[in-house]
Amino acid sequence: MQLSTDPTDPQNQEVYALWDQLAEFSVGDSDAALTHLLSALRSMLSARNVLWGVLVRLPSPKRADPLLGWRPRLVRLLDPIPTVATSVQKQFDTLWSDNVDLSQILSMSGEEPFRVRLLFETLPPKWFEGEHYRRHYLDVGFADSISVRIALNDDVRIRLFVFRDAQSPRFTTQDGQRLGFAMRALRWFHRQQLLSHGLLIADAPLTPAERRVLLALLDGQTEKQIAQKLNQSPNTTHFHVKSIYAKFGVSNRSALAALWLGKLR
Repeated sequence: MQLSTDPTDPQNQEVYALWDQLAEFSVGDSDAALTHLLSALRSMLSARNVLWGVLVRLPSPKRADPLLGWRPRLVRLLDPIPTVATSVQKQFDTLWSDNVDLSQILSMSGEEPFRVRLLFETLPPKWFEGEHYRRHYLDVGFADSISVRIALNDDVRIRLFVFRDAQSPRFTTQDGQRLGFAMRALRWFHRQQLLSHGLLIADAPLTPAERRVLLALLDGQTEKQIAQKLNQSPNTTHFHVKSIYAKFGVSNRSALAALWLGKLR
């Protein structure tokens, strides 16, 4: 079954509404915008949980690296229940070892700028009898997933996983097409998310404290207002502002805003 291209189709209308809703979030509300996206996808696909992550390519990967230099930088779970969060952490820890799973190797393969994969179409039947599927799917309440990969440039990719439990039917090709349709138009959104963490254009990633100050700056708040909002001294706020300017290579708020807007185009 093919995805409907009819703009009056209720399912397409739901995707269009999501795009409009995301565009309404201010730069300072990027965390809330990401939560809204993940929550909408969970509802749209009758899923159990959703994971959003950022992968970066190591500048000098090992010659025999099965992951081709790709490693995680940021991860967000819509519902970070302890068992799932622990599973995700263990999986990402193994990405820095030599004991990587076939599913992880296949997820890094290929250079397509945009790709959607259904778990049961990607992995061989034998894999579903193995330890990785038991430990990181069945033991934490999952049975199936769809993954989306979006390349933002040669060295940064977005990965998104949508999970269903064993009580739900498997994801279908139409589910994958619908998720791909929703995600393909959101490269601007993912770039904005990365910019809010100081990735893509900053000389170094922002600390959590710097990121909170950055979002408030981009939302038009003064340093005094930021200090009050974050319950910190004006001197601490000013220190973070100076550090942010240094990392982005600018000298004032206007230059920061101009750089930000320029990179979003």
